[in-house]
Amino acid sequence: MPIRAHPVRGYLYIATAALLWGIAATLGRAVFTGRLPLQGQTLRPIDPLILSQSRTTFSFLVLLFVLVLIRGWKRLRLPVGDLGRMFALGILGVAASNYLYYLAIQRTNVATAIIVQYTAPVWVLLYTVARGRQKPTLQRIAAVGLALTGITLVIGIFGARGFRLDSIGVTAALLAAFSFAFYNVGGHSILARYDRWTVLLYAILSASFFWIIVNPPWKVVVANYSGSQWLFLVVFSLISVLAPFSFYFAGLQHLEPTRAIVVSCLEPVFSIVIAAIALGEVMRPAQTLGIVLVLVAIVVVQLPDRGSSEAINLVEPME
Repeated sequence: MPIRAHPVRGYLYIATAALLWGIAATLGRAVFTGRLPLQGQTLRPIDPLILSQSRTTFSFLVLLFVLVLIRGWKRLRLPVGDLGRMFALGILGVAASNYLYYLAIQRTNVATAIIVQYTAPVWVLLYTVARGRQKPTLQRIAAVGLALTGITLVIGIFGARGFRLDSIGVTAALLAAFSFAFYNVGGHSILARYDRWTVLLYAILSASFFWIIVNPPWKVVVANYSGSQWLFLVVFSLISVLAPFSFYFAGLQHLEPTRAIVVSCLEPVFSIVIAAIALGEVMRPAQTLGIVLVLVAIVVVQLPDRGSSEAINLVEPME
């Protein structure tokens, strides 16, 4: 029996997912900078690589247990031909975008990292135009212009005198956006054949294997993290992956993908506001204007042109 659509409920589900992703971004920044108190003590900084590796591994183990319990092993099997695509999606899309995103948060700030990564729809648009899948309409050209102007303001190219952001952090944020764009382009064909939970399972599985090769378990052990840090990493994986995706997928049952993605643009807003309140990350006026321009561009890119039903439909975020 099909689920009856409740748009308001769908908006609430997506907004909750965006809020959780926003909280996760601030938690990441706090733990990178040694400003996260837990059990009466401040945790020493955790490397972005460890954070990315642990969140995918813990998320995979929990999700695998739940899906096997509900569906059984047979319903999770995939044809060999699709495993290569899944692994490419997981490594180049999930692992790369996660690590680069958190590296950008560590080296710059939450606002810069998330707003630059959220320009992924613009890069998807440019790709589809180059491939002839979309037309370079005035609306889309204007959206690209808004996004690029917004980026220059956010990273401080035309900002206040003497204001500079870490070049590695800005580069990481841009590469995270490109990786997120790749995830979107590659994810559509796979999602047309498999449900989102199966795709998510195999994506984080491949990312976990990749991190085991890049950073073997014995290197993690040598890092000598405390029990409090491991507790944080387990909780963080639930807050940043499984819980928000549960709400996001629930929202997709009540909303069209385009509307869901537009509502998920609340994530940068939540992230920036929470970071400002919890960590004191105050944005300069030029950066605030840049953030607004990028968010407007993201919405414009994903809306169909007048007289056309054609739109850029993106896959859910993978922060």
